Amino acid sequence: MMAALTAARAGATVTLYEKNDRLGKKLRITGKGRCNLTNNCDLNEFLSNVPTNPRFLYASLSRFSTADTISFFEEAGVPLKTERGKRVFPVSDRAGDIVAALDRRCRAAGVCIRHDRVTGLLIEDGCACGVRLGSSLEEADAVIVCTGGRSYPMTGSDGDGYRFASAAGHTVTPLSPSLVPLLAKGKLCPSLQGLSLKNVALCVKNTATGKSVYEDFGEMLFTHYGLTGPMILSASAHLSDVSSGGFEAIVDLKPALDEKTLDARLRADFAKYQNRDLINALDDLLPQKMIAPLIGLCEIDPRKKVHSVTREERERMVKTLKGIRIPLCGHRPLDEAIITRGGVSVKEIDPKTMASRIVRGLYFAGEILDVDAYTGGFNLQIAFSTAVAAGLSAAYGEA
Repeated sequence: MMAALTAARAGATVTLYEKNDRLGKKLRITGKGRCNLTNNCDLNEFLSNVPTNPRFLYASLSRFSTADTISFFEEAGVPLKTERGKRVFPVSDRAGDIVAALDRRCRAAGVCIRHDRVTGLLIEDGCACGVRLGSSLEEADAVIVCTGGRSYPMTGSDGDGYRFASAAGHTVTPLSPSLVPLLAKGKLCPSLQGLSLKNVALCVKNTATGKSVYEDFGEMLFTHYGLTGPMILSASAHLSDVSSGGFEAIVDLKPALDEKTLDARLRADFAKYQNRDLINALDDLLPQKMIAPLIGLCEIDPRKKVHSVTREERERMVKTLKGIRIPLCGHRPLDEAIITRGGVSVKEIDPKTMASRIVRGLYFAGEILDVDAYTGGFNLQIAFSTAVAAGLSAAYGEA
C-alpha cells in the first residue's frame, strides 16, 4: 500500500494486486492487533536494532524516516502515542486504523486495487514488463514486489515473492524464523505453562564460551514447549543457531534486589510464616504457580517447616531466584515467527532506489529483502521506508 500510494502520488498509474479478499491482513494482527508501526528514535539508534544488513537501509531510512512515518499517519487522521522503548502505536490501539488510513490514501491517489493472485513476473530482454495472473497477462512499465516473507502464511505471506525473485535470477539467502518463541529442555517450562512474568531480567548465554549474547528486562511467558513473550522474541533474533543446544536462558526473578537484600527479604518472610510448610510460605514473594517448581529446583522438601530451613538451603533459594537456568534447544517453526530472516540478497538491490541490479524495471521492498530487525516497530518502518524508495523510483523510472 505504501509503495502503491507513493508511486501514484508521483504521477504513475498504479495497480495494486492483493491476493487476499482485503488489504493489510498481516498488518491487522501486528502488535497483538495494536500495530507497533515504528520506533520514535534517531537513525543511528534505529540501525543499531537491525542485525542483518543495516548499512543497506541507510539511504531509504534517511529518505523516509521514523518521524516521516509518524507525520504521515497523523496527517492521515490516526493520532499516535509513544510507549515504553519508544514504540509507536495508534492512540486507539487498533491496527485496523493504520490499514484504513493506507487504504483511504491509496484510493484517493487513484490506485486501482485488484484482488487477484499474481502467479509470476513477465520479464523480456532483461526487463520487467508486467505480471501473470494465472492464464492472463497484465503489462506494466515497472513492477514492485512487496509480498512479505514466509511467516504467518495464513495472512498471505507464503513465500510467493521468493519464487518470483528466484525466477528473475535473484539470489534468495537461506530462510529461517526470527522473532520467534524458543524451545526449552526439561520439565520446568511445561510445569509453568501459562505463567506470565513481568519486570524480570533475562540473560541468554552461550554455554560453550560463557558469554552473554542477549540481555533484557521486561516480560516473558512459559509455554508447554518453552518460552515466549517480548523479551524471548527479541532474544531469538540473536540466536540463529539455537537448535545446536549451545544456549541457556537465565531468568532473574528479582532483578531489583541484590543477593544480600533478597536474603533479608526471605528471612523476613520466614519469620512471618515460621510455623508453616515451606511451600505455603512464599506467596508474598512469588506467583503461586512458581512456588513448587522453584522449591524443586532448590532440592528442598516442600513440606519442611520454615523454621527448619537451613542457611545453606536459604542461600540455594536466593541463588535460584536470581538465576533460573533454562537450557534452550530450538525455536518454533517459521509459520509462527513474526518475521523471516533471509530473503532477496541486498547485494543485488540498489539501496537508494530498491531497484534490481539484474532486471530493469523490477523493484523490491519490505520483508522480502534480506534485512530484519528486533521487535519495537523497526520491521514495519523498514517496510515503509523501502516501499517509499521503491515507489518513487518505479514512478520516475530510476534504476
